[in-house]
Amino acid sequence: MAEPKAARDPGAEIARLIDIMAELRDPDRGCPWDVEQDFASIAPYTIEEAHEVADAIERKAWDELPGELGDLLLQVVFHAQMAREAGMFDFADCAAAISDKLVFRHPHVFGEESRDKSAEQQVRDWEAIKAVERAGKAERGTLDGVAMGLPALTRAIKLQNRAARVGFDWPGAGEVLEKISEETAELVEARDRLDAEALDEEFGDLLFVMANLARHLKIDPELALRRANAKFTRRFRFIEAALAEAGRRPEDSDLAEMDRLWDRAKAAEKAGRAAE
Repeated sequence: MAEPKAARDPGAEIARLIDIMAELRDPDRGCPWDVEQDFASIAPYTIEEAHEVADAIERKAWDELPGELGDLLLQVVFHAQMAREAGMFDFADCAAAISDKLVFRHPHVFGEESRDKSAEQQVRDWEAIKAVERAGKAERGTLDGVAMGLPALTRAIKLQNRAARVGFDWPGAGEVLEKISEETAELVEARDRLDAEALDEEFGDLLFVMANLARHLKIDPELALRRANAKFTRRFRFIEAALAEAGRRPEDSDLAEMDRLWDRAKAAEKAGRAAE
């Protein structure tokens, strides 16, 4: 990791960023692209930047992380600037909202409650506090407030966690595995019937139950899938490199040969881990 730079004034740097964003959005002197944007057009970039932060952390690319976090911060400033122009709110309101929420949700730190409690008790207290917040927003249902725009796997986990808090949950991973077998059989049945609509539905049910298994095993399914994607990428690139040594490409090969090369890549990875 690079040597830390000289300390900067966070407030001054945030103020500078806010001023830059205001200049970019100026109808007369700003950037035409920035001026044309709205909340809906910027939202996908906000999601993308959050994923890039997660990717840098997963790769332990600490030298890239400040830049990726800066890109994510820009998204907040961009939305806040558009809201300020519309007379709705500004960046200070965003900062005040999260500060107020943190103080309210941590009475054992900022209030008079004792910090002498277990992690389990803190989770229960946290949920009780959030229930009060949801009541203030007229969110009465157990599943109210789980954002529709979340990645599907993440939203599945949040929905299942909410339902589990009121007792709607399997006792353990064993029962979830049984449900996976049941959903797999239903998926095969839909495939054999050539029922495209049912096939889509049953596949979704299977993914939902797989997310529930991850929850019971305390696995982050998004992270697990990202790692599986990275593993697939490494091994397929091994196949491409091995074929390239013979002056060939994957389309010049066949499944049997590429499968053998895949096994070689897998064995090489295991040997590398054993040598560490």
